[in-house]
Amino acid sequence: MKNTVEGRKLTFKEKMQIKDLQPKQGNVEITADVVELSDVREFEKFGKPGRVCNAVLKDETGKIALTLWNEEIDSVKVGAKVKISNGWVNEWQGELQLSAGRFGKLEVVGEGDASASPAAAQEPDVTEEKL
Repeated sequence: MKNTVEGRKLTFKEKMQIKDLQPKQGNVEITADVVELSDVREFEKFGKPGRVCNAVLKDETGKIALTLWNEEIDSVKVGAKVKISNGWVNEWQGELQLSAGRFGKLEVVGEGDASASPAAAQEPDVTEEKL
């Protein structure tokens, strides 16, 4: 399978990076460090309870919001390195958000680098500055 990013074809042998992600992009395969987790929110939909939590992923090219659902929340901690397979990128209020979605997979594959610490999560992200 192939994926298109900025008019070029990527094969899964090439490493996807956060800077390459675009709204409404599917089939995302990416590995990045969890640098921040928000509080878990509980909800009820169609009479069934659920949980959702926002996280921030970081790689060498930037940061992106990651939406965690239900059991995904319990497996992810700040400092973990996670791999998203068959993920989905959406946009909410002008911000890109990544999710494993209904058909994707999130797995913890190790510990992230030293910059994935809670203190590092408070540092400003220079990639977000507009010149």
